[in-house]
Amino acid sequence: MKKNSAPPPIRVVIVDDSDLVRAGLRLLLGEDPGLAIAGEASGVAAGVELCVQLRPDVALLDIRLPDGTGLEACRQILARAPGTHVLMLTSSADDRLVDAAIGAGAHGYLLKEINAPALMRAIRDVAAGHSVLDPQVTAQVLHRARGETGRNKADRALEALSPQERRIVALLATGSTNKEIASALNLSAKTVKNYLSTAFGKLQVSRRAEAAAKFAQGQPQPIGTALTDRAERP
Repeated sequence: MKKNSAPPPIRVVIVDDSDLVRAGLRLLLGEDPGLAIAGEASGVAAGVELCVQLRPDVALLDIRLPDGTGLEACRQILARAPGTHVLMLTSSADDRLVDAAIGAGAHGYLLKEINAPALMRAIRDVAAGHSVLDPQVTAQVLHRARGETGRNKADRALEALSPQERRIVALLATGSTNKEIASALNLSAKTVKNYLSTAFGKLQVSRRAEAAAKFAQGQPQPIGTALTDRAERP
């Protein structure tokens, strides 16, 4: 009887114009047998072509690259290598760049000062279909949203949810799957999916991470930094 073999390592492509950063990431990720460096590039064009050729599980992209931006690379990679998940790894916490990265379809946004265990965990989360935001980035997004005068859009959208829809979105925002939400509320998975479809319409979002972020904006305290955006739709 054959023993179960270990799952293949998560294949990662690094796109960063700094030789030092690439060398550091290569050394760091090489210590984890569950991760493998599939390739490296220093610019947008080379990085996109590498991802199209190698089809890695995760592409680690810097925002600022010599021949363009990581945002451009992100859009092209998702269009030409749709099985690849994009994780932005940058030194900038600029609100506009965070918004632009999410808008470009990035599955995560981390700052380079992140510690090694958190980075490895984030790569695994993104490879599994989760969306991840750096804690500092999350705090800034929430602070900006709460700093608006009057009732912000997130508040108004949340008020449109029914009590059951709000409970379901709250569980979604903690990272729960539809099956886990159904079990917690004694509902069927199909019923949860129907509730989420209606809630997404009211919140004017199409992705689970967007719904979780909008819910977080209306809460008095951050609910966490890992926002689920699994393959389930919704």
